[in-house]
Amino acid sequence: MLLGNLSIEQIIANLIALGIGMTIHEFAHNYVGYLMGDPVPAREGRLTLNPLVHINWIGWLMFAIIGFGILGSAPISPYRMRNPRWGFLAAVAAGPISNLLLAIIFAIPIRILGNNIFQLPSLLSLILVQTVALNVLLFVFNLLPLFPIDGWHIVYALLPPDLAYSWERHRTTTQYIFFGLLLLSFFPLRGIPNIFGALIGQPAQAITRILIGL
Repeated sequence: MLLGNLSIEQIIANLIALGIGMTIHEFAHNYVGYLMGDPVPAREGRLTLNPLVHINWIGWLMFAIIGFGILGSAPISPYRMRNPRWGFLAAVAAGPISNLLLAIIFAIPIRILGNNIFQLPSLLSLILVQTVALNVLLFVFNLLPLFPIDGWHIVYALLPPDLAYSWERHRTTTQYIFFGLLLLSFFPLRGIPNIFGALIGQPAQAITRILIGL
């Protein structure tokens, strides 16, 4: 998504859709982390749906305009949880899962309305569709097993201790891969495919089509 290709109405719809998705995503991390025994989210006032607490505003604007941006941060740690491994897995996975659930919820009225959705005010229909599409995108993106994305931490928690240790040792390598793929998606080189598009865009579009049925 480039700024020149988006109308003001589309940007507004993206900002609203992502504001909802980012807030729910970070709240889910914090709330489940708190349930798993980490007291810090409550201590820092993160157990709220107030977007002012959760959203990284620069990342929010970037994601709405160019299709990528840093969400926010959740002050959760496995070392403060009752069960460091499984508690942390639940807290980390709660973020992307919440985005998928949010997409499903917003897809319901689209399914009910069908093509009649386009009889709604254009901004409202855009918000509904983009809330589904962008939350699916957040879901798929955050499952990538590359540091610092949620997917890396999910894999880390699922691995047995010996393999988890090896995974941790290669954290920096996966981080370099992540930023390398990101740069290639914005500054493509001739003959090199858009790997991010294949890993994120295509699955996200397929899931979105299934959900909204349009």
